[in-house]
Amino acid sequence: MRVDVNTPIAFLGMGLMGSRMAGRLIKAGFKVSVWNRTEAACEPLMTMGATSLQLKNIGDYPVILTCLADDHAVSHVFGQIKTYLKPEQIIVDFSSLSVETTLDLAKQSAQQQVDWIDSPVSGGTAGAEQGTLVIFAGGDAKIIDELAPIYQVLSQRVTRMGENGTGQATKICNQLIVAANSALIAEAIALANLAGVDITLLAPALAGGFADSKPFQILAPRMATHNFEPVQWKVQTLSKDLNNAVQLAKNFNLNIPVANQALTQLQAHQQKGFAEQDLATMIKQIENKS
Repeated sequence: MRVDVNTPIAFLGMGLMGSRMAGRLIKAGFKVSVWNRTEAACEPLMTMGATSLQLKNIGDYPVILTCLADDHAVSHVFGQIKTYLKPEQIIVDFSSLSVETTLDLAKQSAQQQVDWIDSPVSGGTAGAEQGTLVIFAGGDAKIIDELAPIYQVLSQRVTRMGENGTGQATKICNQLIVAANSALIAEAIALANLAGVDITLLAPALAGGFADSKPFQILAPRMATHNFEPVQWKVQTLSKDLNNAVQLAKNFNLNIPVANQALTQLQAHQQKGFAEQDLATMIKQIENKS
């Protein structure tokens, strides 16, 4: 299939990431139709030039992009569109899912001669806005190449990691590192503060050193100032992703104690009412102010 700006695209899921990604495609001239469970989330995209999508018309779109919350959401939406799918369509899933669910959805798609490409992303809302995401793709190499015009608008790099499921496995490993790192960042900020350090200077002071990272540069200033708006990473999203890592490790009888500890901390924080709040609020848990 030849994919270019004239290829009709259906984009399902206008959350923090999906809305920004869809916006970039619209600005780049692509013909994008949008859908979200809550229709109001589509309105800003409509003012940018998107058209409204009815799921029963999904068969009219050669390329279907999805960016939904979790396994349940993607499986539910796939169940809604499955009967309307047509051979040779391509589903590109930007959601972060378990490997098990991804393999099941890819199998169901193949039964209808539809290609499934798992394409989870990393880079947060800033990366989605700026088109600097990194994408881990799993699936047919030729189709991934054909999707280049879309990927180029959204990302700085796309790496094919292997067959279906490997894109999600890579994202799971990515989130394992980010989640464990975020817990340590919160502990470091709290410790430095008690030791009399001007914690607003930690991010610039450690920049370029071995402890530096994008999560550190984003989270440390927010944690230092208790500035948690706008939400960039939801606690429940990272908790879900880290749980996928723990479950995948169990499938291979692999013990990952650091990830297990970070998951325990995230889940405890989530259960205290911080599920929809920014990951930087983890500092409150460490400071015992939650």
